[in-house]
Amino acid sequence: MARVVLCWILAASVLAGEITRDEFRSRRAALTKTLGGVIVLFGQRESNDEIFRFEQEPNFFYLSGWTEPGAILLITPTTDALFLPHHDERAERFLGKRTAAEDDNLSVTTGFEHVYPRERFEAELAEALSRTEKLYSFHTKLAALYPLREILDPSGALAKLRVRKSPSELAAIQHATDVTLAGHRAAWKRIAAGLYEYQLGATLANVYLEQGCEALAYSPIVGSGKNGTVLHYFGGQRRMDQGDLVVMDSAAQCDHYASDITRTIPVNGKFSPRQRELYEIVLGAQKAAIAAIQPGARLSGEGETLNKIAKDYINAHGKDLRGEPLGKYFTHGLGHPVGLQVHDPRPDEPLEAGMVITVEPGLYIPDEGIGIRIEDVVLVTEKGARILSAALPREPDEIEKALAK
Repeated sequence: MARVVLCWILAASVLAGEITRDEFRSRRAALTKTLGGVIVLFGQRESNDEIFRFEQEPNFFYLSGWTEPGAILLITPTTDALFLPHHDERAERFLGKRTAAEDDNLSVTTGFEHVYPRERFEAELAEALSRTEKLYSFHTKLAALYPLREILDPSGALAKLRVRKSPSELAAIQHATDVTLAGHRAAWKRIAAGLYEYQLGATLANVYLEQGCEALAYSPIVGSGKNGTVLHYFGGQRRMDQGDLVVMDSAAQCDHYASDITRTIPVNGKFSPRQRELYEIVLGAQKAAIAAIQPGARLSGEGETLNKIAKDYINAHGKDLRGEPLGKYFTHGLGHPVGLQVHDPRPDEPLEAGMVITVEPGLYIPDEGIGIRIEDVVLVTEKGARILSAALPREPDEIEKALAK
């Protein structure tokens, strides 16, 4: 899903709430141990006429915890440094005061022992590179500064670090998930024939913001009837009718971390026989995949992957109106990692304990006007899996009970 930010201007904390400075330092140390050399990351910039909430570049935040714009991070085998811009009176008139290179007590404010103005960056980088050959960065702007030096990509090493969640990250994801479930319950309570899809989207967003989360993890997907067969349906303008199913794929972003939840529910509170039949097939596929989760399993690829387990289950249960297997209507991957981004980086490696992934099989049958997706966030454990979003009903009988007016 494409990440979006809301047009509310909310104050951003300078450092992440529950993640300690020691944890950010340990992340930098782990990356240095893996890569060696010098690592450079540039934080997001911000215009003087910013109208969207500022969102830090995820890798920059992961390694620094810094949420203000325009910073540069330099990591070397011996020291880490943060480079900050100076105060900009015009920008601050629009956007408020920012921490600047000339401020006092910067080591306390930032958590970095070494904090310099941005104009000192090139000199510090040159000094660091005089002691090591390797230079890692995502940014092509360094190529102009060092045209004869190979600039290596740190993406793979960062992805391997980010995919394993610490206890504080798991707490943040669980909080985002709990708020998300509250939003879905509120939408379930409101749903009725005659409402428009966008009204349920508004209910979801309202709960997330009312409960203190800074943003939506992505634009709400609320697709009723045939709209539910569109994987990333963002229209939201259809009036929901009796007999429709509604796919609601929506989640909160809280304390920088995202969740990702989908439920499919009947507008009138009751599944038709055909809707229930297809729903139970999707649910069975999800249960089969979750049961197979363990360290060493693979989401996708060759062999007996979780994706194959889910598709095989779908193909073995039920038929379409022409009597053909249903697997061809499962038209996307089974899941992805979740964390700082709703689609966190995904190393091409087996699952391991500490990963948080989605498990989201679906069926999308335009000929029948039926779309069904069930999506949960799941923690991979040493012994299997724990569903972080288990508190929101998945069983059709439980859904109908929850929808009873």
